[in-house]
Amino acid sequence: MKNLCLVLLLITNFNFAYCQIENTEEHPEFSKNINFKSVQNDFNVEKPSLVQRLIPVALITSGVLLSTSDFEKALQSDVRNSVGNDFYTTVDDYFRYAPIVQMYTADMLGAKAKNHWFDQTKNMALSLAIANITSTLLKKEVYKLRPGGGTNANSFPSGHTTTAFATATVLYEEFKGSNPLLANSGYLFAAATGTLRMLNNAHYLSDVLVGAGIGILSAKLVYQFDNLIKWNPFKKEKGFAFAPQFSEEGFGFYFTRLF
Repeated sequence: MKNLCLVLLLITNFNFAYCQIENTEEHPEFSKNINFKSVQNDFNVEKPSLVQRLIPVALITSGVLLSTSDFEKALQSDVRNSVGNDFYTTVDDYFRYAPIVQMYTADMLGAKAKNHWFDQTKNMALSLAIANITSTLLKKEVYKLRPGGGTNANSFPSGHTTTAFATATVLYEEFKGSNPLLANSGYLFAAATGTLRMLNNAHYLSDVLVGAGIGILSAKLVYQFDNLIKWNPFKKEKGFAFAPQFSEEGFGFYFTRLF
């Protein structure tokens, strides 16, 4: 478990690394041939705030420390007793995807987002892929039994919660600059998903905390380097031309691109 904590914290530190390009005024001889300002605009990534750094770190660290402890076992017993052993709902199966519905609904209603809908879809897919692959690998590595008993040893971390916080973070990144209320609303569904996983007796608190941290980190990682993945076939590219060409010698294609 200590090794697991170390790996997760290393991923966290890598996720929040950011690039800087040295000021060209100190080396004017280079600025004659290279437009460093243009390069910086293309490859610069946003430095996250201290709060953005601490939240996923705190979630993952707390979850790792609480896992298999007597405290979380007692807490899970109290949580289950508060709703009864017969309690079961499938709402959490849908809540984890609610931020996706929110994002596309906002797009259709004309809400201003950070990216084009294709880039939103691309970032959402990448975030979910990273989050779910990480979650699945950890489930196999940790091999922790679920609180409901049986032989199903894939409790840590919570896959539902991982997905929910990944989708919520994508929604947040897209609308934090234009509509903070909408941007943060996805976390309500994410938190509800994690809570319902515990009420359903499917996960312990530590499973939910680590899942939330992984989900947030996965989406943050994608948006950290969003400027490096600019391909979008639905947006017209400036300085680009492609057309068929006919001549007496035959048929071909004309291609040009301005750099």
